[in-house]
Amino acid sequence: MTALSEDATGDPRHGRFVVVPAAYVFLLRDGGRGTEVLLQLRSGTGYMDDHWAAAAAGHVERGETAYDAARREAREELAIDGLDLAFVTAMQRTRGGEPIDERIDFFFTARTWSGEPRIVEHDLAADLRWWPLDALPDPVVPHEAAVLAGIRSGTSTPYSTFGFDAAVDQRDEED
Repeated sequence: MTALSEDATGDPRHGRFVVVPAAYVFLLRDGGRGTEVLLQLRSGTGYMDDHWAAAAAGHVERGETAYDAARREAREELAIDGLDLAFVTAMQRTRGGEPIDERIDFFFTARTWSGEPRIVEHDLAADLRWWPLDALPDPVVPHEAAVLAGIRSGTSTPYSTFGFDAAVDQRDEED
């Protein structure tokens, strides 16, 4: 089964997938053991609960840019503003073509912001902690772990993929 988007007349028969955009923010700081990232422990979300994840993330809403969504999510989830966002990658990901997992994720980092990050949505996050990039907790949401590895090693690319056949992923990165 595939999720189909509708054309201008509302007819879903053209066969295109609905792609769900999301924005992620990794807050970074210099710590005693190098660069640290702020992660939340997901809880009560129904997706990747008990996994560590970006402290702020969520869907891009209609008429909103990914940058605006990243700032909004940081305000809603961490009670911070004034983020100086740096774009990391746009990740196209899938999980075998299931409609809910046809996604494009926009990842950002921020090293400056206003306010002290804190859990706002206690029903969705069980913990919030700073972790050294070279000593992340286990488990981290897999596609986010891939982005964090690129940030740590300095090998992030503007476009990345996750969940596709490895041969296809490799061809895409070589182009």
